[in-house]
Amino acid sequence: MSEERRKRQQERESADQGEKTRTYLKWGGVLILLATAFAAGRYYRNHRYDSFAQCLASKQAKMYGLYWCPHCAEQKEMFGASFRYVPYVECAIKGSSEMAPECKIAGTKLFPSWQFGTNPPKEGVLSLSELADKTGCHLP
Repeated sequence: MSEERRKRQQERESADQGEKTRTYLKWGGVLILLATAFAAGRYYRNHRYDSFAQCLASKQAKMYGLYWCPHCAEQKEMFGASFRYVPYVECAIKGSSEMAPECKIAGTKLFPSWQFGTNPPKEGVLSLSELADKTGCHLP
């Protein structure tokens, strides 16, 4: 009888171990799904204006700014990671109080400034909807 008892106990222990393994696998799968959803949402949030920024470039819109300008930083933040597609001209020359020649030629005095084609630059932070109106690009 004790031999039978040992067999049943071993069967129960192996069944318990199998149940624990399945539970760990289920929770592991749930964690992987949550991490994937988080990463996808973060990517979308940071790259949702890629096509809009590329459209601005195709319409010859150009932003003039200064690396130390808080309003320029605010304008860049509106685009998130998509700002890399926006044609940007840095007007500050590090270690100098001079402006970059391209900025002098364009006639920029206040920053940020946006130039649309050959029109004179428009100064100040522009909302994305204002940029869309001026260029005909569609916001996502």
